Amino acid sequence: MDGIKEPQSSYLSIKNLWKSFGSFIALEDVSLDIQEGEFVCFLGPSGCGKTTLLRAIAGLDLQTRGRLVQAGKDISNLPASERDYGIVFQSYALFPNLTIEKNIAFGLENTGRTKNEIEQRVSELLDLIGLPDQGPKYPAQLSGGQQQRIALARAIASGPGLLLLDEPLSALDAKVRVYLRHEIKTLQQKLGVTTIMVTHDQEEALSMADRIVVMNEGKVEQIGTPNEVYCKPETLFVADFIGEMTQFRGIITGKSSIKIGNTELNTAAHQFDEGREVSLTIRPEDIIP
Repeated sequence: MDGIKEPQSSYLSIKNLWKSFGSFIALEDVSLDIQEGEFVCFLGPSGCGKTTLLRAIAGLDLQTRGRLVQAGKDISNLPASERDYGIVFQSYALFPNLTIEKNIAFGLENTGRTKNEIEQRVSELLDLIGLPDQGPKYPAQLSGGQQQRIALARAIASGPGLLLLDEPLSALDAKVRVYLRHEIKTLQQKLGVTTIMVTHDQEEALSMADRIVVMNEGKVEQIGTPNEVYCKPETLFVADFIGEMTQFRGIITGKSSIKIGNTELNTAAHQFDEGREVSLTIRPEDIIP
């Protein structure tokens, strides 16, 4: 039942999650455990289900079936307003008629804090994101990168247990994106907040995430560290989607050999049966002249 505490093995546990829109299956039996303080990226092409999964976690679009447990509490059917998270959208979603200070303070006004406490918290957050003097300004007076930092400050203002980032950098130019990658990761490590970021940018995921969840057609293809998904892809989709990869078709000729055309090559030991057709994949940087 919603709200009941369960034995805690991970901070966020996603269990056999499905989401359908009519006959279309957007998420198919997705399971994942996220540890406290971890930075996880949902990575995949458009339409793979990564944003649908984030929205299910946020309670913005409930799953068709499956369970979500956060900090030992079943939140599967809780409304978004009763879940413990802050969220940043691609579009910033700042109030144009409010000053920067009031935008950040918006989520603090009904939390029992005094006016002085709210002002102090807003000042702390502006210092934290490196914009200490921008409080009296309006969103239109700031750059896109600055606005996104304000959106981030607003999301963490109440000290949520979970930070959700829905492609927060995709609307920014390349130089600003690279700068904010570092800023967001540094801030996340400083705060220790469990963070999930949705992105279709593999470079973004590889440079920021502790672990990457690679998704395709509503399913999880692989979960692993950036090094694992890049160097040891578990499926052809992951091998092809992340980085550059050349593929060859071959036939297994032994427990540590493969034949491609008329050439037989030695490989690492494997469990494939002799005579089986397989794909051999090679990264360009692994080819030695």
